Amino acid sequence: MNAKILIIDDEPDVLDLLSMNLKNAGFKVITADNGETGLSKARSEIPALIVLDLMLPKVSGIEVCKLLKRESATSGIPIIMLTAKSEEVDRIVGLELGADDYVTKPFSPRELLLRIQSVLRRSKSAEVKAEKLKIGELLLDHARHEVFVGGEAIDLTATEFKLLAILMERRGRVQSRDRLLNDVWGYESVIDTRTVDTHIRRLREKLAGLADYIETVRGVGYRIVDQQE
Repeated sequence: MNAKILIIDDEPDVLDLLSMNLKNAGFKVITADNGETGLSKARSEIPALIVLDLMLPKVSGIEVCKLLKRESATSGIPIIMLTAKSEEVDRIVGLELGADDYVTKPFSPRELLLRIQSVLRRSKSAEVKAEKLKIGELLLDHARHEVFVGGEAIDLTATEFKLLAILMERRGRVQSRDRLLNDVWGYESVIDTRTVDTHIRRLREKLAGLADYIETVRGVGYRIVDQQE
C-alpha cells in the first residue's frame, strides 16, 4: 500500500496508537503534534490523506483545514477529522470547509482504518474513470477530474466530486441518504446522515445558478435533474 498518511494530533497516546495501527496496515506515517507543524508537513510532504484533530495548539484544526483547502497544492488531499462529541458545530464547519469525513473520540482504531481505506479508494476511483457526464449546463469530466458549470470550471473536493458523479450517473432517480452514505463514503450509515446534507448544501453553493439541478425529496433523499427539461 505504502500511501503516506499525516496524523495531526496533540495527544501523544493518540499519535502512538494511530501510528502503530497504520504502519501495521502498510501505510507510511508522518506525525505532527500541533497545527503549525501539521501545516508545514502537509505542504512539504503532500500526503495521500490527513487525519486531523480539531482541538490543536498554535493553529486550530479548523484553520488548518481552511488553509489547506485554499491552496492548490494541498486542496485535493482528503482530510478525516477527529472530534469530541461536544464539537458538533466545529465538525459541521469542518465538513463545509471540505473535510471528507470525521470520527468522534473515543474511537476504534479499526474503524478509523476502515474510514481511511474507504476515502483513499474513492479518491483513486475518481481519478481513473474516463467518461464524461453532462446534464444541461453541468459537465463532469472523470478523466480530468473537473466539473464545469456553464463552461466555467469549479473546484470540488474529492467527496463532492464523487457525490455529484453518483447523482449524475443516476440521473432522475432518488438516492436516499443512507444509500449515499454507503456509496459515497463507502460504509453503512454508522454516522449521522446530516453529513450528506452538509455536503449537498456545499455542493449546491458551488453549482451556483445550477443549484436547483439537485432536488430534495422530502423524507427520502436527493436526485439530480435538468430543470430546463
